[in-house]
Amino acid sequence: MSRAQIRPEEYADDSRVSFLVAEWQRLLQSEQDARELIEVDPAMKELAEKEIEEIETQKEALLKQMEQIVGDPNEREWPNEIVLEVRAGVGGEEASLFAEELASMYLRYAESRGWQRRALEESRAAIGGYKEAQFEIKGENCYREFQFETGVHRVQRVPATEKQGRIHTSTASVVILPIYKRTKIEINPADLEIETSRSGGAGGQNVNKVETAVRIVHRPTGVDVKCTSERSQAQNKEKAMKLLLSKLQQEQDEREARERSATRKSQVGTGDRSEKIRTYNFPQDRITDHRIKESWSNVPKIMNGALGPILEALAKAEDGEVAGSE
Repeated sequence: MSRAQIRPEEYADDSRVSFLVAEWQRLLQSEQDARELIEVDPAMKELAEKEIEEIETQKEALLKQMEQIVGDPNEREWPNEIVLEVRAGVGGEEASLFAEELASMYLRYAESRGWQRRALEESRAAIGGYKEAQFEIKGENCYREFQFETGVHRVQRVPATEKQGRIHTSTASVVILPIYKRTKIEINPADLEIETSRSGGAGGQNVNKVETAVRIVHRPTGVDVKCTSERSQAQNKEKAMKLLLSKLQQEQDEREARERSATRKSQVGTGDRSEKIRTYNFPQDRITDHRIKESWSNVPKIMNGALGPILEALAKAEDGEVAGSE
């Protein structure tokens, strides 16, 4: 594994390697002092260069130890199951329609990749479209490919109901929630508020007569989840708990990403759901990703699921920025 693939400063708060990070930082300071010595006293160049060489060897050894303990961040286990959440933002009816179109775009792309997908929860607006909706997607690399889609998506177009031909701007938010097999989060059962209710929608007589739907609220954070997709209350409770753990894990990951961004070059995004990431401009037939400042044409084709070029560009930009920050 390349020594450049791990950044010790990111693990300063990791109790497993914090002492190694402290030693790494001490060596960095010693290396800087030796280089400054060469500048102010050229006569000490040979001695200082020998010291720098010894420091490099010690740094290599420290990195190897850290890698053995924390593993290779580029070879982490990528979840093959996600929950896609879409929610209408500002823009009223048009925002709800756009939210449904975004969901359809992702689901069609998932279909083209051969991934499994199904609806977990849908709340529709009066004229159509989604107020909010959740979908489960399972498939190899689904999270790895969708990981940068979390954020606010903006649409600019003339709504079908607009008689004056004016362009309206609306938004919808997307959250890509990875479902991890294991998380670092521990939950105290006393912190949970669990409610059951009758599921709505299609599914036969049993759906509406038995309380199979489960809603769980995590009181300390206010995070709540609901699951109605399974046939039994026990199955819905199990799925809701898995979803809750992943939501809490994601919030923790977002906090850590924001903290790290102050000390290293930012990546494509922190995963913050309030970040405006992309604009879909229908009149100009252009989709622009604001994080990497790239645009694509043929909006109808992309909205029909041809999302590959955008996802690939984001992945390349992320790889380039990580490499450039080493």
